[in-house]
Amino acid sequence: MSALFEPLTLRSLTIPNRLWMAPMCQYSADPEGPAQGVPGDWHFQHLAARAAGGTGLILTEATAVSPEGRISPYDLGLWNDAQTEAFRRITAFLKAQGTVPGIQIAHAGRKASTERTWVDRGGPLLPGRRHGWEPVGPSPLPFGEGFATPSALSVEQIRELVARFGATARRALDAGFEVAEIHGAHGYLINQFLSPFTNRRTDEYGGSYENRTRFALEVVDAVREVWSDELPVFFRISATDWLTEDESDDREGWTADDTVRFARDLKEHGVDLLDTSTGGNTPDAKITTGPGYQVPFAERVKKEAGLAVGAVGLITEARQAEKIVADGQADAVLLGRELLRTPSFAQHAARELGAEIRVPQQYHRAV
Repeated sequence: MSALFEPLTLRSLTIPNRLWMAPMCQYSADPEGPAQGVPGDWHFQHLAARAAGGTGLILTEATAVSPEGRISPYDLGLWNDAQTEAFRRITAFLKAQGTVPGIQIAHAGRKASTERTWVDRGGPLLPGRRHGWEPVGPSPLPFGEGFATPSALSVEQIRELVARFGATARRALDAGFEVAEIHGAHGYLINQFLSPFTNRRTDEYGGSYENRTRFALEVVDAVREVWSDELPVFFRISATDWLTEDESDDREGWTADDTVRFARDLKEHGVDLLDTSTGGNTPDAKITTGPGYQVPFAERVKKEAGLAVGAVGLITEARQAEKIVADGQADAVLLGRELLRTPSFAQHAARELGAEIRVPQQYHRAV
């Protein structure tokens, strides 16, 4: 039997297989007006096609807790009733295909207010430009050349954002989602607090490891408080900034050792799975990529912290994904670009591995 197509139960939720869809921004929501941040037909077909293709769990793109928390003006959000109602249509369809609907809850921090990736290569939308706004962060440090300097958050503003994460999680549950993933990776706000490279604060939210992880754990607690005890909470992390992993780079960043330590903390606060990625906190990190290059970080967390993990990063072949799960390196694999190329990747993988998978009745002739 294929390990990749064995069900996985987290709390009381059983996910039908271990081949999942990673969050991928579509930059296709209206940037203003009553439809701001609302998922539309593009988002529906994008997610629905992968569900019909057999993907076990689908995570939406980074969905902002506030307008200012979006990566771009064209991102999804979940802070009002119109957004909640629109998501219900999506979650209902995904469940009807036997797929678990999940949502990634996010705030972009200093990396907010950017263009779509196909416009100016996703460069900054500076304050004063149409649809642009001033970003915020733990410290007044811009992401890179040409980016706006973020406004440093006050303690009161930090606490307001914690509450916003909780409010968005409550809406997500109401909209029919069964997994809530907190986005703490890729240089966005929570990652910015975690890393000493981007967090230069001297108050209770900066300095020591305990202080730098405080905001993240408060967010986890706020989400876990409103989320069903029967349903899992995930946390997506960048396991390294790829700074101190390079012996020639003396900049202090978040490390793999930090991730293992933090995974133990997350487990104590009710997180059920660590979605393990890397990088994104600085544009000039030196990253060595290759097939499955991030899998060892997930494997280390699984073995040393005893927390379930998802592996991501250049996983493109069925037997590659099968081996990762079968060898115990991860509990599941999350595909990104490969699912953009092949929406029915799960069905192709099941055929290649000799596994059974649920196929829509309309597609039964293809089995």
